[in-house]
Amino acid sequence: MKLIAAGVGKNQKIIEAAQSVKFPVKLFDNEKQLMEMISNPQVKAVVRGSLDSSIISSIKKEYGNNIIRASLIKIKDHEFLLAPVGIDEGKNLEEKALMVELCCEFLKSMGKRPQVAIISGGRSQDVGRSPQIDQSIEEGKHLTSIIKDKYRVKHYYILIEKALQDRCNLILAPDGISGNLIFRSLVLIGSLKSYGAVTLGMNKIFIDTSRDQSKSGYIRALNFAHHLARRDKCTL
Repeated sequence: MKLIAAGVGKNQKIIEAAQSVKFPVKLFDNEKQLMEMISNPQVKAVVRGSLDSSIISSIKKEYGNNIIRASLIKIKDHEFLLAPVGIDEGKNLEEKALMVELCCEFLKSMGKRPQVAIISGGRSQDVGRSPQIDQSIEEGKHLTSIIKDKYRVKHYYILIEKALQDRCNLILAPDGISGNLIFRSLVLIGSLKSYGAVTLGMNKIFIDTSRDQSKSGYIRALNFAHHLARRDKCTL
């Protein structure tokens, strides 16, 4: 049996979700216990549930700072990864290049051909409006040039809506703050379906979830974790 563990914080919807899925979920109410479950070889997948975000710091301390989170989101009949969604991730070009690599390898492990959309802070004609916009656009261009020989990629500038119309399956936000805001706008306000954020860069299956997620959102995250565990697809 593939044992799935999940954390319980102030949002009790994770308990209701665990009682609603068709497989057993072992619940823990503190970070220390959940960290022990991540390292337990009998546990095949762990879901953050509604525990505080400090568990992410603990995971990075244990498994290294190169781990990143990419949220799996569904809009109509199209699924895509959104990264970075951690507010402290995607701080520079090197981190974002690593994110693209990890996300694309994960997509390929799931039988999908990566199609990458690089998002930056303005349209091409917005260069010169502010140093921040200029830097974001230039970084988007540079990142696209770095990965274009390995993956299908296009710099969409600020036009995230066009990237989704083109059915890109990896949306790379300009940084972790904007990625987190995009996630909240799409999922917590716009009601798109999220399956949680797969944590890449470690050899354990850990699905990050929002403390504010609904019961149905937690059910999707638990099912996603169970699906990865059944396929023996540890995060890369």
